[in-house]
Amino acid sequence: MDQYYFKFKFLTTKKIVPVTPTALEDKVGLPSGNVQSWTSILLALYSASLLAFSPIIGHIADRAGSRRWPLLSGLIALGAATALLCVGTNLGLWIAGRIFQGAAAAVVWTVGLALLIDTVGEEGLGQAIGYVSMSISVGTLGGPLLGGVLYQNGGYYSVFGIAFGFIAIDILLRLALIERRHALPWLASEETPTASSTQISKENSSPAPDTIESPAVSVDSKPQSQETAEKASPGLLRQVTTLLKSYRLVVAFWGYFVMSLVMTSFDSVLPLFVNETFGWQQTAQGLIFIPLMVPHVLDPVIGCIIDRFPKSPRYLITAGFLAAVPFTVLLRLVTDNTMHHKILLCALLALIGVCLVTVMTPIVAEVFHAVKEIEDRSPNIFGRGGAMALAFGLSNMGFATGSLIGPFFAGFIRQSAGWGTMGWAMGLISGVTALPCLLLIGGWILKNPAPVNTEDPSDLQ
Repeated sequence: MDQYYFKFKFLTTKKIVPVTPTALEDKVGLPSGNVQSWTSILLALYSASLLAFSPIIGHIADRAGSRRWPLLSGLIALGAATALLCVGTNLGLWIAGRIFQGAAAAVVWTVGLALLIDTVGEEGLGQAIGYVSMSISVGTLGGPLLGGVLYQNGGYYSVFGIAFGFIAIDILLRLALIERRHALPWLASEETPTASSTQISKENSSPAPDTIESPAVSVDSKPQSQETAEKASPGLLRQVTTLLKSYRLVVAFWGYFVMSLVMTSFDSVLPLFVNETFGWQQTAQGLIFIPLMVPHVLDPVIGCIIDRFPKSPRYLITAGFLAAVPFTVLLRLVTDNTMHHKILLCALLALIGVCLVTVMTPIVAEVFHAVKEIEDRSPNIFGRGGAMALAFGLSNMGFATGSLIGPFFAGFIRQSAGWGTMGWAMGLISGVTALPCLLLIGGWILKNPAPVNTEDPSDLQ
């Protein structure tokens, strides 16, 4: 159910990409010369809101007793955003709508992934993240496709009609959700032994009479120390500082930023490029995102590889960033309105999509394992609730920063220096990112694994 939630939300928030340029000109009345700039600005506003709300929502999600209500609050923000964009005939309403959309997306990624971790646990986590990554990627890249087709064939309001439909389905999914923590009493009752076996077990495990009093002191004192540690939960700033001391997390956040920058760069430039080069209208402008989207069906496969080979994320991420260099640089070869150049563009976009596939799922898994390493090394360091949702909130900030810079990065480079230079810039930043990922993802590459202390009972468990 979680993967459908991710797909619905991102389809709803990303369908405006091919709609925006034409809507800004027809509905808002902007001059055609300002459309590129305002398309990039509106995409960036969404990312700025995502950036601002992600750590706050992550901190709240770790301290909240339920994941459902934060998710429902995100739906309210998304509904308000969709309504504002639907009736928007001036830039003020569009700006407000995009800010609300960013807040809703912050809820999706931080609370949604925390809910996934709660449900799945560590075993099989890679494959579960793969399915979620596939859903998010399909929603992110399929939104422009669906929005373009609907806008050209059904008109402006058809885009928002299906968006409201997705929100309604989303609400039903949230109301049907039963969290694992709430289902534990039923799960425990199914595994409860019979009364007779319980009595026999108690009789066999009863301590000798002369040893009953001595353990009582330690039994009473342990819960007290645990309760004190839980009450002394550090604040948001201290938790963030602790997380950022982990170089594994910092590199994961940076890789997430670069992946987002490359992915969202196409949002602002690709529809306009194919319109100017090939004369394609909204439907074709949406369809051009299919080559980027299709490779993401491999996300669960990447997740299975991660589960089977725990050391593979380092090499998958590095290979993805390195392979993206030639493919983004070769975009400069697409210049003419010919069938050969159209096929070449689709092929290069598909190969770039494969590169994004090999990066996304391993980076999300790396965030989980890096936080778990901190918590295993220093139990209760983050207090009650831990900091898993906050860590995903910080990674979401990396994604949001890339989404914030990406449209400007690609849009203004293309406008001032051309399509080919834009490809060179994307390739350069991808290639540079591969080096720290190779060295630090999964821990320092030259670091020997710590020997297991067989005298410590905790190591034997």
